Amino acid sequence: MLPSTPRVTVVLPAYNAAATLEQAVASVQAQSFTDWELRIVDDGSSDATSKIAQRFADVAANIFFDELPANQGVAAARNLAIAAARGRYIAFLDADDAWWPNKLDHQIALMERTGAALSYTGFNRVSKNGSRPVQVPQSTTYEALLRGNVICCSTAIYDSAICGKTPMPAFHRRQDYALWLDLLKTHHKAHGLNEILLDYHVVSNSLSNNKLVASLGTWRVYRAHLGFSRKKALACLLSHSFNRIRRG
Repeated sequence: MLPSTPRVTVVLPAYNAAATLEQAVASVQAQSFTDWELRIVDDGSSDATSKIAQRFADVAANIFFDELPANQGVAAARNLAIAAARGRYIAFLDADDAWWPNKLDHQIALMERTGAALSYTGFNRVSKNGSRPVQVPQSTTYEALLRGNVICCSTAIYDSAICGKTPMPAFHRRQDYALWLDLLKTHHKAHGLNEILLDYHVVSNSLSNNKLVASLGTWRVYRAHLGFSRKKALACLLSHSFNRIRRG
């Protein structure tokens, strides 16, 4: 029998993800840490995403499915799941990524040991050219994150007992980065686990893989969300871009 309040809620937005959704869900089901619920939100897909998600929800008591009537963007999909979340820890997974089996086990242990409001892990960057591990620092702060985002969304978990059920800002791009900055502005420090616990799949035509589009999204976070002057925003963007190039 499942507990009424799982410790972890997994937030999984999906848009035209029929080709990858089953693998993402299977990676949650394979976790050695079992005290979780999974909330899949279909963001107005035109393929079989909703049918696949509904099939999982029909047979698993800890998997829930909701859908937006039209495509509203990943922030809206994630926020619908966050609003319904029952778990203390809010974990993020994108529909084209896959967790490694010990991901939740190791990361929740880190958060409970350190009292972290926000945590993240290393990951394996998978593309058509192969894969490579991406290492992460042991911690990061608001000021450090302004100069370069080291938190991959599908590795992130925040503690709603500390942060509240904080939604992602309603941007079409870089909304996850804006959320990490919001959390760190108040809670000062995020803890990193330098262990590869995710396969992050780079999609060649995705918004996140388009460097110009990503830079414009980052600029909007600095200017529209944080209210920085042009000078400060440019300085942050140049540092952010340099660090992104250096990480590869």
